[in-house]
Amino acid sequence: MLKHNKINIAVIGATGYTGLDLVYMLSKHPKVKIKYLCATKNLGKKISIFDSRIKKKLPSISSVKKIDWNEIDLVFLSLPNGEAHKIIKKYYYKNSRLKFIDLSADFRISNPIIYKKNYKLKHKAIKFIKKSLYSIPEFTKKNIKNFRIISNPGCYPTSIQIPLIPLINKNLIKTDNITIDSKSGYSGAGKNLEKKFSHKNLYASTHAYSTKNHRHICEIDEQFMKFTKKKINFTFNPYLLPTFRGILTSIYVHAKKDKSAKLLRNYLIKFYKKSKFIKILKLNSPIGSGNVLNTNNCEISICETRIKNKLIIFSAIDNLVKGASGQAIQNMNYLYKFSEKLGL
Repeated sequence: MLKHNKINIAVIGATGYTGLDLVYMLSKHPKVKIKYLCATKNLGKKISIFDSRIKKKLPSISSVKKIDWNEIDLVFLSLPNGEAHKIIKKYYYKNSRLKFIDLSADFRISNPIIYKKNYKLKHKAIKFIKKSLYSIPEFTKKNIKNFRIISNPGCYPTSIQIPLIPLINKNLIKTDNITIDSKSGYSGAGKNLEKKFSHKNLYASTHAYSTKNHRHICEIDEQFMKFTKKKINFTFNPYLLPTFRGILTSIYVHAKKDKSAKLLRNYLIKFYKKSKFIKILKLNSPIGSGNVLNTNNCEISICETRIKNKLIIFSAIDNLVKGASGQAIQNMNYLYKFSEKLGL
C-alpha cells in the first residue's frame, strides 16, 4: 500500500541484466519499498550475489507464488517475451490499484498477428492490449496516468524514435529513404547470448545480423505511424559489439530543401528543452556511447556530410538504462507523479 509516500513494488525477473540494473536503481529510490524479488532459479539467495553494486538489505529471491498481491502497488516484469501476458492476465483484476511496467515486447505491438509473426508467440492477453500504453516518457508523460499497464520500449527503438519523431513531425527531413545503423553492446541479447549468436570470436568482433527482418522493425513502424501519421520508409541494420553495454545509432537522412543541420539541431533543443535526459550536442560533434554508460541520458549529435542536404544524426544511450530499466523507472516516476529524475 502507499504508505509514507512510498510505493510497494515487486521485480519479477530480478536476476537478468535488465532486472539487476532495475533492482540496483530502485534500491536507491527514496519513494520505493522493494517487497519481492522474484526469479525461477536461485530461490532464497541474496540479490547481491549477482550484482555487488547492490548494498542495501533487500528481500531474498523468491517465487512469484510467494507474492501477496494485495500489498503491492507496482510490478516490474523483466521477463522473456511471452511471460508477462500470463501474469498480467492472471492478476490484473485481483487488485484494482495494481500497475505493471513490462520490459519485454509483450505489449509493444498492438496487432497480435504481427506480434506472432515477429516473436513466434501467440498473444495470450489480447484484451489487455488496449489497456496498455507504449511509453517513451518524453512523448507520453501527459497520458501515462490513465493506464495500469505500461509497455517499456525496446532499446534500439528508443535510440531511434527520440531524435527522429520530432524532426519528422516538423517536416524537416525526407521520409522516403532513411538508413538506420544501430550498434549495441552484447548485454542487449541477454544472458543467453551464446545460444543466440554462435559466430566466431563473439567477444572480440563486430557482427551484423537480422538486417531484413529484425524484430524491432515492426515496433518502430507502428510508433512512427502513431506519432507522425506517415509511412516512413527506412532500413534498419543492427550490429553486436564486443562491449558489454551501450548503443550508438547512426541515422542517415536528407533534410528538406532549405532546412539546414543548424535548423534541425535548434528544433530538437526547443522540443526537448524541458526533458532532463535528452542532451543535444553542438553541431558536428563527435559522439560515442562512453558519456551515457550507466546513465538514463540520450545524447544526440547532428553532423553534416560532404553531400548537400545529407545529414547523419547520431544517438547514444545505455541499452540497459535509457533502453530498458532506467526508462522503466522514468515511466514509474511519471505514473506516480514523482520527480522525473528521482532514482536516476
